[in-house]
Amino acid sequence: MSGPTTLPETDVETEQRTRRQPPYHVVLLNDDDHSYEYVIEMLKALFGHPVEKGFLLARLVDTEGRAIVCTTSLERAELKRDQIHAYGPDPRIPRCAGSMSAELEAAE
Repeated sequence: MSGPTTLPETDVETEQRTRRQPPYHVVLLNDDDHSYEYVIEMLKALFGHPVEKGFLLARLVDTEGRAIVCTTSLERAELKRDQIHAYGPDPRIPRCAGSMSAELEAAE
């Protein structure tokens, strides 16, 4: 009888890669029916941006027609876009009929 059989050690290395979702930008679009104050308040409420950053983004939207206000996963970007659309009208401007508009774009 022979002794116990010893199997050679096999070093099985399994490679685990976390697949990350591609990022998306939430892009706020300009209109003439919302004040800087509204934009600053909305960005603070929905994104936690401080007043200073809110002002810079409001100015960018006003001058460039659009501003990236957040870059995140697709699911969260969709949520944030929907929150912008649901934020409501600007009470400071009587003709304002609703929320601002936003769109998503893939981040490069």
